[in-house]
Amino acid sequence: MLVAAAVCPCPPLLVPEVAAGAAPELDPARAACTDALGVLAAARPDRLVVVGPAERSGRGVFPEGSRGSFRGFGVDLDVRLGGAVDGNGDVRLGGDGSGDEAGDAERELPASLAVAAWLLERAGWADAPIEGLGVGEPLEPERCIQTGRDIAGRAERVALLVMGDASACRTLKAPGYLDERAAPFDAEVARALGAADVAALRALDTELAYALKASGRACWQVLAGAAEGADLGGSLLYEDAPYGVGYVVATWS
Repeated sequence: MLVAAAVCPCPPLLVPEVAAGAAPELDPARAACTDALGVLAAARPDRLVVVGPAERSGRGVFPEGSRGSFRGFGVDLDVRLGGAVDGNGDVRLGGDGSGDEAGDAERELPASLAVAAWLLERAGWADAPIEGLGVGEPLEPERCIQTGRDIAGRAERVALLVMGDASACRTLKAPGYLDERAAPFDAEVARALGAADVAALRALDTELAYALKASGRACWQVLAGAAEGADLGGSLLYEDAPYGVGYVVATWS
């Protein structure tokens, strides 16, 4: 059963070494992420599942101990998702037939999960075993919802760390250029995440999210599925678009 969730953005710029001289601009976001992880720890979960956008379609499994790096962003920095890999497989999510789980164990973490791993290392997470799940942006809403239901049923007390960004079209210099639909979309996302509004997350417009380059849509719908019947309350800790990309930090508990 889901007992707590934290929603965080996943730009590599959250890592100060990547942001370099611009690092202070995201200090408020980093502080909010730290506070959100504190809510997860306080819930005393049996298991933490980290869900983040992935480049490939479907779902990719990343066992505890999976490694990632920021070398692709010009920084010689490696991270690891939690502790060592559990050899008996108890910390791994089951596959859905869309990928090779053995191969997933050897692959490098996608950028979103590498950022999550960095956040967890920074916070000194040692409160529960960790599993990683990369979710491809095209994953259909109903499959996202079912994935969340499956995750929530994997332990008596499950916590979720959900990575993902809102629109990338808030300003002229944003990665997706300016789109007038972006601000209203992000405002509704922030409202829904801050209010733990499961129905609103389920109803997110998939095509609009794709057009606005919102990487978090599928992951937020996984959260919606996991939270069904959990009766959690939400709190919005941070919402801004410092680079024309919507970043939201929220907690559910």
